[in-house]
Amino acid sequence: MELDHIPGQRTPSGARHYRVAMTGPPPCLQTPRLELRCPTTDDAPAMLAFAQRNSEALQRFGPQAPAGGHSIDSMVARIERAQRGFDDGTTVRFNIYLRDEHDGPMVGEVGLSNIVRGCFRACHLGYHIDQAHEGKGLMSESLRAVIGHVFDEMKLHRIMANYLPGNDRSARLLERLGFVIEGRAKDYLFINGAWRDHVLTSLTNPQAQDWYAICRPG
Repeated sequence: MELDHIPGQRTPSGARHYRVAMTGPPPCLQTPRLELRCPTTDDAPAMLAFAQRNSEALQRFGPQAPAGGHSIDSMVARIERAQRGFDDGTTVRFNIYLRDEHDGPMVGEVGLSNIVRGCFRACHLGYHIDQAHEGKGLMSESLRAVIGHVFDEMKLHRIMANYLPGNDRSARLLERLGFVIEGRAKDYLFINGAWRDHVLTSLTNPQAQDWYAICRPG
């Protein structure tokens, strides 16, 4: 799942969308094995190392990095974009670290983008796990924490996650988490040198029944 280039969602007919600035400090989530924290410029070296270790997988499932894209400066710029997105209420990024290796390498990342309030109250979800940590359940553990934050703290109603056909690992992960396939988008993203179809899935918040509160601007 690619974090930085997910297209915006079309506004449902008659719906009003609102961007709402985040309040409070950036969140930090903890699970039994992991810590998920929003990146600061101190995380740029860890992010660069993660991108270099996983460059083949990132290219296979995401857009090609621009010239100079694997550099400290590019990671600092990415962090600054994420911080601006958090401030204006459109983006939340998490870097994933092992709790027992607080200063150890970054093992994954999760991104919430295109965050919309109003009567839609939705976001897109993207994620990557370090290839050395695949098959350990770390991404499932991370996403359960993020989903809880989205529904319980951000009070959103809908999370959308899309993947390339043939990405069976993401398909199984999202199915285990309760995401439902809603369709297939043709030529959805330009990935690895061509426009690629994507499978569209979503997860909705079963507790979001107060429609009057949901449809308010905040």
